[in-house]
Amino acid sequence: MRIRDWQDVVADVTERDVAADDWRAVAGDRSGGVGEDLYLAHPAAGVFFLKTYAKNPYEVRGVGSRVARSLDDEIGSFLPEEGTGRFAVRSAPEDEDHASEQASRVEEVVRAHADAPTTPGDMFDDVMEAMESPAFGPMAYDQYDRPDELGELSERFEEADRLLSAELDELVEEDGVGRGFS
Repeated sequence: MRIRDWQDVVADVTERDVAADDWRAVAGDRSGGVGEDLYLAHPAAGVFFLKTYAKNPYEVRGVGSRVARSLDDEIGSFLPEEGTGRFAVRSAPEDEDHASEQASRVEEVVRAHADAPTTPGDMFDDVMEAMESPAFGPMAYDQYDRPDELGELSERFEEADRLLSAELDELVEEDGVGRGFS
C-alpha cells in the first residue's frame, strides 16, 4: 500500500477510464482523532480510502491510498447502490471554450428536466454527465457521526486504517493546530 497526498488519490480516481456513474462512496467522522474518512469504490477501478481534515476554512489536508484492486461482493455490500446521498468528483474545464460548452449542456439538461417528470437522482446523473464528471454516484454520508458501513469497511481494511490514521495524525501535529477547523 502506497500512502499519498489525498489530492493525488482523487486525481488517480479522475484519471481512471471506467464508467463514471458506477462509483459509490461512504464517508463520515474518523473513529479516533480529527477529520473524516472516505471510501470511494468502483467495480473496475478498486477501492480508495482517504482520511482528511480541515486545517482552516480554506485548506483541507489529508492522505489516502488504493486499498483494493477490485470491488468484491463482500466489500460492495457496505457501499450504497441507491439513496438520497450523492457525490461527484470534478475536474476544472480545460479553458473558456470548454467551460462554455459544459455550461450549454447543463442548461439543456436543466431545461429538459424542467419540462418532464424526473427524479432528483436522474437529474443529478444527467448534470454530472453534462459536466463530464469522471466519478459520481450514490453515497452514504453522516456529517456528525460514522455510518455503520464506514465502520465495517474500516474493519475490513484495518491495517490501512491504522497506517493512514498515523499519517494524518502526523499532519495534524505538523500543522500545529491540535484539532481540525470547525
